Amino acid sequence: MKILCVLYDDPVTGYPATYARDDLPSLNGYPGGQTLPTPSSVDFTPGHLLGSVSGELGLRTFLEGLGHELVVTSDKDGPDSVFDRELADADVVISQPFWPAYLTAERFARAPRLKLALTAGIGSDHVDLDAAIQHGVTVAEVTYCNSISVAEHVVMSILNLVRNFVPSHQTVLNGGWNIADCVARSYDVEGMHVGTVAAGRIGLAVLRRLAPFDVHLHYTDRHRLPASVEEELGLTFHASAADMVPHCDVVTINAPLHPETEGLFDDELIATMKRGAYLINTARARIADRDAVVRALQSGRLAGYAGDVWFPQPAPSDHPWRTMPNHGMTPHISGSSLSAQARYAAGTREILESFFAGTPIRDEYLIVDGGKLAGTGAHSYAVRG
Repeated sequence: MKILCVLYDDPVTGYPATYARDDLPSLNGYPGGQTLPTPSSVDFTPGHLLGSVSGELGLRTFLEGLGHELVVTSDKDGPDSVFDRELADADVVISQPFWPAYLTAERFARAPRLKLALTAGIGSDHVDLDAAIQHGVTVAEVTYCNSISVAEHVVMSILNLVRNFVPSHQTVLNGGWNIADCVARSYDVEGMHVGTVAAGRIGLAVLRRLAPFDVHLHYTDRHRLPASVEEELGLTFHASAADMVPHCDVVTINAPLHPETEGLFDDELIATMKRGAYLINTARARIADRDAVVRALQSGRLAGYAGDVWFPQPAPSDHPWRTMPNHGMTPHISGSSLSAQARYAAGTREILESFFAGTPIRDEYLIVDGGKLAGTGAHSYAVRG
C-alpha cells in the first residue's frame, strides 16, 4: 500500500541532534482507565521530535519492512502540492491537526484508492466526514493521546492572560522595568467564575486542574457529567453556552468542530459575556468568528483571547489574530509536545497494525467506519445532511 503522511516542517535550525531532557515520565494509563497505545513495538525514541517531516512518526522502518511505500511531506496546500500529486493513488492518509491536510469532498473524489484517513492526534474536522461516509473511507484518530497536553495549555493560557504575563515578560526582554505598566492589566484567578464549553476528556481535565485555584467552575455539554463528578468539583451545569457565558469571567472552548459549534462565538454571543471576560480556544478556530473576536478585543468587551488554533493552518502572515490587542496566541502546539508525540506516534502505529491485519480498530479510535459515524465519532461529531 501507499501511505501518504503530511507532517509539519523540521526546525529552522535542522532536525535536533540533542534534546533538553533525556527521558519522559512513565504513565500507567489515561484518566478513566483507557489504556495507552499498544502497538506491537515502536521504532523511535520517546521524547524525540516525531511530528516533523524528518521524524516521520517513527513509521518508515515499520512500513517499509512490510513492503509498503511511505511518502512524507509538509507541502499540503494547492493543486500543485506534493499532497495533491501523491493523493491519487494513496491507500492511507495520515495527518496531524496541527498541520492539517484538508481532506475535502473534492479530494476524496480524486482519491479512489483511499481506505483510511488517520489523524495522528485528536480532532478529525479537517476531514469531510460526509464525504468519508459516502466513499466508504474509515476515519480514525488517536483518542486521548494529547488531551492532557491540551488541558495543561488551557490552564497556562488562562494564567498568562489574567496575570498579563506575556507583556510583562516583553518588558524584561526590552530592558524595561515599569511595574505599573505590567500590573495595570493583572488580576488574580482566585474567586473567578470559569466555564468550559464541553466537558469531555479535555474539558474535564481543565476543570480538575483549575479546582485547586479556588475558582467557581461551570460547564455546558450535551452529555451531562455524573452527579458525583459535579459534586466533587463543585460544578454548575448550564444547558447551553448561551446560558453559561454571562456568568463567567473566563470561558474555555474544548468542543469538537461540527455544524452545531461552527461560528458559535459570534458578535451576538460575545456581547452577552461579562465586559472584560477572557476567552480561551484550543479547540478549533472556526468555533469562534474570526472578526467578532477582533472587534471584541478592540472594544474591550473581551479583556483577552488566547489559544493556538487558527483557520486556515498555517495562518497567513496578515491574519488579524496575529496583531489584535491583548491576545496570547501560539501556533497550533498545545497537543504536540514531545510527550504527546510519543503517544500519538505509538497510537498511529497501533491503528495501522490493526488496519493491515484486518482486525478491528479500537472503538475509541474510530470516527467513521462502515459508512457511518462510529465509536468516538458517533459520540462527539454531527454530520451535515
